[in-house]
Amino acid sequence: MSAHKLSVKRLDYYQERASDQIVPQPAVLRSLGWNGLHLELHQQPTFATDEHHHTLHVLACGVAGHQNAPGMRSLDGKRSRERRGTGDIAIIPAGINHSCSWDTPAQFMVLAVDPVLLKQIGQDWVNPDHIELEPQFMSESDPFIQSILLTLKAEAEIGGMGSHLLIDSLKTALAVHLLRNYCVTRPQRSNFSGGLPQGTLTRVKEYISEQLHQDLKLDEIAAIAQISPYHFLRLFKQSMGITPHQYILQCRLNQAKNLLQYSNLSIAEIAIRTGFCDQSHLTRYCKRIIGVTPRQLVQARSVSERSQ
Repeated sequence: MSAHKLSVKRLDYYQERASDQIVPQPAVLRSLGWNGLHLELHQQPTFATDEHHHTLHVLACGVAGHQNAPGMRSLDGKRSRERRGTGDIAIIPAGINHSCSWDTPAQFMVLAVDPVLLKQIGQDWVNPDHIELEPQFMSESDPFIQSILLTLKAEAEIGGMGSHLLIDSLKTALAVHLLRNYCVTRPQRSNFSGGLPQGTLTRVKEYISEQLHQDLKLDEIAAIAQISPYHFLRLFKQSMGITPHQYILQCRLNQAKNLLQYSNLSIAEIAIRTGFCDQSHLTRYCKRIIGVTPRQLVQARSVSERSQ
């Protein structure tokens, strides 16, 4: 192995604080425990990185509210000056040599994506051995990727009820978008259509009902239907008109409302029993979607009982 190869840093975002090797200041926000994804928000002064490569695919995105922060980037031996405006996206595939410099202080997000995720999602369309992302300099925007990164950022900040299912849905959507738009070998169109068979849909709904108190995961639910998470998302929405995440939230709120109106359990107990993290999470979604707080539902029950 050459001395140059040995000198190139190797960054593995499964290792704690991996990016500290190449940036002056630690990330101001990091995700925790997301299988297949790792998100960081950076606020950095002017800096330049040493040459390095990543074990995961990496997306970088300019953050809203900041002016363009131009600079240079080298991707697999090719150099380009970048615009780096809000929503501009860089794609750094796993394994390629990379370095960059920033001429001004900047705020940006970095999302590391496990190549295994693309292989799992793309297995129905593309030979997994032929899945290869195309490098992209940070001079073009991608509103879809930007919206996913902003949602992931909000989830990293607050977490909470349904976190695993929401992250699973977002990473599936992101993987499909990358396969369709940035993969060297474009996927073939799928012939999955028409929604889930009625028997499969019934089994899925029964599973959700039985596991409602758990933090449900998309891949586990898709396994009930014996299809990939991506096709499950599509077919479930065709059948139900809403996403699995929306359906599960609806089920949890319906069950919580029923218990608040007809049981003597405390609000905190009802929150845990119906799959919410705690009372405050139940209150937030109850007020947002039903229009009243859990306490108001309990008070209405008490008034009704006294009048009888």
